[in-house]
Amino acid sequence: MIRAGILGATGYTGLELVRLMQNHPDVNLIFATSDSQSGENLKKVFPSAPSLELISIEQAPLDEVDVIFLCLPHAASASTAQTILETNVRVIDLSADFRLRDENVYQEWYEYPHPAPKLLGEAVYGLTEFFREELVGARLVANPGCYPTSALLAIQPALKNDIFTGPVIIDAKSGVSGAGRKPSLKTHFVEVAGNLSPYNIGRVHRHLPEIEQAFTWWSSSPPLLIFSPHLIPAPRGLLSTIYVQLRPGWTESSVCELYQDAYNDEVFIEVLPMGEVATYAHVNYSNRCAIGITVAENILILTSAIDNLIKGASGQALQNMNVIFELEETHGLS
Repeated sequence: MIRAGILGATGYTGLELVRLMQNHPDVNLIFATSDSQSGENLKKVFPSAPSLELISIEQAPLDEVDVIFLCLPHAASASTAQTILETNVRVIDLSADFRLRDENVYQEWYEYPHPAPKLLGEAVYGLTEFFREELVGARLVANPGCYPTSALLAIQPALKNDIFTGPVIIDAKSGVSGAGRKPSLKTHFVEVAGNLSPYNIGRVHRHLPEIEQAFTWWSSSPPLLIFSPHLIPAPRGLLSTIYVQLRPGWTESSVCELYQDAYNDEVFIEVLPMGEVATYAHVNYSNRCAIGITVAENILILTSAIDNLIKGASGQALQNMNVIFELEETHGLS
């Protein structure tokens, strides 16, 4: 039985982790922390949550578990991970602190010196479908962001097989929970309801360097990325629509065959029938990613849908834990 702890259980990703662990046959959740709700029951914070007493980070028995999931803010997560790793406990970090391998790039985008730069080379990027071998037995995992998960699962086979030219255009739309639980004007109900708003478009969004970094792993000539995220009036879900120009000779049928071969053995990836588009309804409340393939003239249009809180965060984190400890990958995620 794997003993687990969660630091930051009253955010949306922390709550999803608690829920998923309740149904995991190989996990015993030892503790869950909350700075703002320490001493309360999680059920009081979220009426639909399991009954669980919350403690402060200072009270957490860090050395009495096998793995700790960090659902903490950026920068705070890295320093906490360093402390935990010194106790020989594995860490799965759901913040952005270990996703970027270059500390200078991290400082440029997060405007803060990296708290633990020596760990960047050790952290395994937890896009499970492509890094299973590195994940087995890993001490530190950087769980990918939600936008990169949706985009990279969709674009990787096309990028790796060099079937397109020119830029990659990603038009992505996320539910409001992607912004986290902390209130802000842009996520206020009156601002969001009945509205659809692009934000941080151009070269501004912090997930852009994460996606571009992955491009360099799969292509010797990484394409230009144009990334336009949008906030939609829905609690959860994420849909990326991706446009690239196909090289001569590729058809909708041959692209579908390529993707079906690439993901044939992936239980959480569904390549939809030719011409069918991915939607939130394919994936919400699941750890699945649905990928649709459409070709118009010589333009490949990929649609990629995930639940931003599960496959885009907590579900993928649990999937990574299963791989680390060589458990059945679907446990807790069926």
